[in-house]
Amino acid sequence: MEQHGSEQPVERRLAALLAVDVAGYSRLMGRDEERTLAGLKSLRKTLLDPSIATHRGRIVKTTGDGMLVEFASAVDAARCAVEVQRGMAAQNAEVPQEAKIEFRIGMHVGDIIIDDNDIFGDGVNIAARLEGIAEPGGVCISDDAQRQIRGKVETAFEDMGPQALKNIAEPMRAWRLRLSNNAAAAARATFLAETSQPLALPDKPSIAVLPFHNMSGDPEQEYFTDGMVEDIITGLSRFKSLFVIARNSSFTYKGKAVDVKRVGRELGVRYVVEGSVRKAANRLRITGQLIDASTGGHLWADHFDGGLEEVFELQDRVTASVIGAIAPKLEQAETERAMRKPTESLDAYDCFLRGMARFHLVTADGFREARQLFQRATELDPTYAAPYGMAAYCVLFGRRNGWLADLERETAEGVRLARRAAAIGKDDPTALWSSAMCLASLASEVETGISLIDHAILLNANLAMAWSVSGWLRAYVGEHADAIERFGRAIRLSPLDRFAALSYVGIGFAHLFVGRYDEAASWARRAMLDQPDMAAATRVAAIANALSGKIVEAQEAMARLRAIDPQLRLSNLERVAPPLRRPEDRALFIEGLRRAGLPQ
Repeated sequence: MEQHGSEQPVERRLAALLAVDVAGYSRLMGRDEERTLAGLKSLRKTLLDPSIATHRGRIVKTTGDGMLVEFASAVDAARCAVEVQRGMAAQNAEVPQEAKIEFRIGMHVGDIIIDDNDIFGDGVNIAARLEGIAEPGGVCISDDAQRQIRGKVETAFEDMGPQALKNIAEPMRAWRLRLSNNAAAAARATFLAETSQPLALPDKPSIAVLPFHNMSGDPEQEYFTDGMVEDIITGLSRFKSLFVIARNSSFTYKGKAVDVKRVGRELGVRYVVEGSVRKAANRLRITGQLIDASTGGHLWADHFDGGLEEVFELQDRVTASVIGAIAPKLEQAETERAMRKPTESLDAYDCFLRGMARFHLVTADGFREARQLFQRATELDPTYAAPYGMAAYCVLFGRRNGWLADLERETAEGVRLARRAAAIGKDDPTALWSSAMCLASLASEVETGISLIDHAILLNANLAMAWSVSGWLRAYVGEHADAIERFGRAIRLSPLDRFAALSYVGIGFAHLFVGRYDEAASWARRAMLDQPDMAAATRVAAIANALSGKIVEAQEAMARLRAIDPQLRLSNLERVAPPLRRPEDRALFIEGLRRAGLPQ
């Protein structure tokens, strides 16, 4: 306690504080006051108050749209915050965006003054300011809080850097708590939608195909529905006169109530396709509708029935109907090439779709399962190029993340698969982009990779992954400005893609070798926002900070990298080292990791 002259003693203590606020409270109240108040009351009763009590917190005070909560333990406070936001994400899963109640949470550990059951001081003010810069559905914490909880709470952190907080004298370093993948992605998408300017429309017809509804009554058929939509996207994207959003961005809307006008703004497209697939025994029904996103008006709607053996023909009919509605003067030769069947074997096609569903999980187990399914597809149809390339890409991803049991043998197998994909997939952009990246990275055949990727882009200029791979290969040969432009093209084609992190870190990678270290670190952080355990992004962050003299940040990035890839050393760096053609680039890459603290 403190005492000044004859004044009453001032009681102080150290506490962990959560400031909680409803995002968009005024908008929600204006839309439906009674429903909003009832919803908040229900959330207090079923989620907020029980979570706070479970983690031994004390509600100090409440306002109409928020509350201040005190904890004796920073770990308890963080666990409570994560539990609340995960619970909110689950409850909001089926709620239309405009009706969602979402919380922002700020957390700080600091000194407080206690006066008549209320608390005051800088600690309270900082928690409130951090809440103000948190994303809807997110948790923003101070550097002091992060030091208290790291290693003790099962969540990752994203460094926001120094933040200028209102009425706080000095900038304070802040961090975002990473929630579960689904919750974090939902929070990030909401934040981007509320804060970003709409993307400008391209100078040619632009379109996004949203995930179709699986009407089969069998959740196991979800992969089939998703795979069909991916093929329709691929068919559309081969038309050079169209701008087609990549699958991974379109699929961020999966399972959500969709406002087509909002989709148009977020993805920067004029047209949106929606639909459904019903599969019963050996029969299929595909329904589809084409919508003008600027007006919400329907331009075309139809359904297509056929046997399972007609799956490719049905997909082609959907694609042709969309094309006919928005680009009727396309050349017939291009139309015929775009409609080419990927394989004659339905069983091989089914295995490939299952493999792609596992691939998009972006996990070690997912890639292992995907590789097995791709291999099965090639056994069923040895002339089916895409599975060879995707199996090789799974090997490459496993090598870079330390997931391969027998490094030398599996790397050789990855090269063999990539060569096979390139040899038989001369007209298959997926086979070409995957084999290009794998031959460059696994066999150091960068020039061969550039030839393959250039051909893939010639075949399909709308393929986001091809542009991203093209950016990496240009960076490997020292064409850094060109690489950055290509990565930018990939991001525009798929702005909400989880794999966009590959392009974010690619831009940072290219900035490294022209001495723009702060830009490199910034792009690496952006990649880690999407994929916290992405080794490539963490490497770039470590190198960039080390070379710019930010040793503390470099060491923190290196600690994170060592946690992701514990076996990595300078002596075995060839496993992850890129095939850089310029000696000065190779030397800089190694020196940056050495300065960041990678052991010999």
